[in-house]
Amino acid sequence: MDESKKIATRQSYGEKLAELGENNEEIVVFDSDLSEATKTCIFAKKFPNRFFDMGIAEQDMISTAAGVATFGKIPFASTFAMFATGRAYDQIRNSVCYPNLNVKICASHSGVTVGEDGATHQMIEDIGLMRGLPNMRVMCTSDDIQTKWAVEEIAKLNGPVYLRLCRLATPVIYNENQKFEFGKAVQIGDGEDATIFATGVVVSEAIKAKEELEKMGINVRVIDIHTIKPIDKEIIIKCAKETKKLISIEDHSIIGGLGTAISEVLTEEYPAKLIRMGIKDTFGKSGKATELLEYYKLTATAIIEEVKKQ
Repeated sequence: MDESKKIATRQSYGEKLAELGENNEEIVVFDSDLSEATKTCIFAKKFPNRFFDMGIAEQDMISTAAGVATFGKIPFASTFAMFATGRAYDQIRNSVCYPNLNVKICASHSGVTVGEDGATHQMIEDIGLMRGLPNMRVMCTSDDIQTKWAVEEIAKLNGPVYLRLCRLATPVIYNENQKFEFGKAVQIGDGEDATIFATGVVVSEAIKAKEELEKMGINVRVIDIHTIKPIDKEIIIKCAKETKKLISIEDHSIIGGLGTAISEVLTEEYPAKLIRMGIKDTFGKSGKATELLEYYKLTATAIIEEVKKQ
């Protein structure tokens, strides 16, 4: 992990989307007056005829993207996670998922790491909302390399996809040679004392915790779950069998998100206790992203404390 190089996954998304647009003329991009923030502005500058700013009308944006998909185009629709999955939920459910249309909803500014915008803009329920929809696939990426792979991958997949992106710049975890597979988590380390399942912005915190714990003689593994639906059942069961403690961590409510998805697998396949770290049934607060990670105990320090508990 390169802590000296930090990139927000929304930036990675914008760059890769513009790159894909060069070779795939079927890709069209929609935004709702937030293209500078979501970084779809990079695509817009290169391909103005394939970019559509729908204004502050997220429901219209999703419905229009669904309509365009029926003509064989590959629409990418972007806005903040709060507006994409909250304001436009009805349109996603009935206009995208029900007819199983090829729409990619790529939402930035997710979780409490949105920061100073506060609770109204800190979407901590979006994974739960999206994974509950039939036909919807759900992804949440952790760094620049993984996000660029994910953008390219979902452009190939036929059907609805929700890609969760972050405002906060995070360390680059992987190198260009890393191989990813849709629906398959990435295992980092093979410690048997504990497994830390993580997704998105907190994966780097899990890796920091792993490195510090090793200095204490405690060996853990980190599982980066970039695809939350369909989730990698095989690796969850494997870790439950091989490690003494299971912990999940996410910049999302513990209700409906990664921890819930893992718990469902464990309940059905291999009953085991899971400690869920995340937002505990409360709204966010206004503050700097790093301060909020500390406040909600989503840091390496908090993970270390949880691993060490008897």
